[in-house]
Amino acid sequence: MEKDISNLRFHPLTRERWVDVERLFGERGACGGCWCMYWRLNRSDFMRQRGKINKKALKSLVEADSVPGILAYANGQPVGWCSVSPRETLVRLQNSRVLKPVDDKPVWSVVCFFVAKPFRRKGMSVKLLKAAVEHVRRQGGNIVEGYPFDHQEDRTPDPFVYTGLASAFRQAGFTEVVRRSKNRPIMRYNL
Repeated sequence: MEKDISNLRFHPLTRERWVDVERLFGERGACGGCWCMYWRLNRSDFMRQRGKINKKALKSLVEADSVPGILAYANGQPVGWCSVSPRETLVRLQNSRVLKPVDDKPVWSVVCFFVAKPFRRKGMSVKLLKAAVEHVRRQGGNIVEGYPFDHQEDRTPDPFVYTGLASAFRQAGFTEVVRRSKNRPIMRYNL
C-alpha cells in the first residue's frame, strides 16, 4: 500500500503527545537507544545512558515544557520526527570544530530526523523541514540552521543520514553558509 504524505499534520512534541513519540520511536528509541538525546549530551553521558535513561531524559525535557522537536502525522498516526531546538540547548554542537558557530546570531538547530519505514524516500524530510521553519517562526526565531550529510555516493544507509541530506535542505529553501568538512555543510534558512 502506497503511503501518502500529501495531507500530513505537524505538531510540537508536548506532554500530551508523549505517547506518540514513544509509538514512533519504538522499543529501540528510534536508533540504538538514542531517544534524540545524542546532540543534547556530551559523548560519555550519552553512551552511559543509552536506552531507557535517554528515554527518561527526553521525557523530562517534555515534562518541563521544553519542545525538543515536531512530529508529523498521517491519518492521525505519528510517522515522522524532526528535532529542532535553540542551538545553545545542544551540548554536542558547542564542542564541534566542524559545526562550530558561523557567527554570534541566535539560531535554532535541526539536528535529527526519524521517519517510519513506510514513509521514507517520499520527501518527508522536506516537509518536516518546512514545518520546523514554521515552528521556529511561531517561537519568534529568525534563523534555522541544519548540519546535513552531503553524500557523493549513490546511496547511503538510512541510519547514517539522521541529520538529513543537503538535497532535502536545499529543496526546503535552505542555503549553504559554510563547509568545514567535505560532507558536512552548515545550511541556513533566514526567516
